[in-house]
Amino acid sequence: MDRIHYAGGELLTGSAIADAVIEYAAALASQRTAASIDIPIRAADGTTAHAQLLIGPASQLLSEPVETDQDELQDEDLVTRLRAATTALSTARPLVGRSDNGGLDDSGDTDDLEWPPIR
Repeated sequence: MDRIHYAGGELLTGSAIADAVIEYAAALASQRTAASIDIPIRAADGTTAHAQLLIGPASQLLSEPVETDQDELQDEDLVTRLRAATTALSTARPLVGRSDNGGLDDSGDTDDLEWPPIR
């Protein structure tokens, strides 16, 4: 399990979830954008609850591993979605070029394509 320090508080969640949240927050910050995510957490009484986090360029997150007797929280679908969103934000993609007749240029030649700036 990992403890995420966020907005002056602490959230206990699964290690894979915490890693995916931190990576997604970094990707959002690099694009100067934000997102709201809902993650499973372990409440103080040991039950499973949910927390909604707003993460983005100003987020100051810290994740640390913790020893606990409680079961590891897992949400493979959430981790997969967060990693896919992280990859989508991290991948430079060219803007689609136009052919001389105004249609899309699908020739495979990328020399005339406009690439978004890398930040």
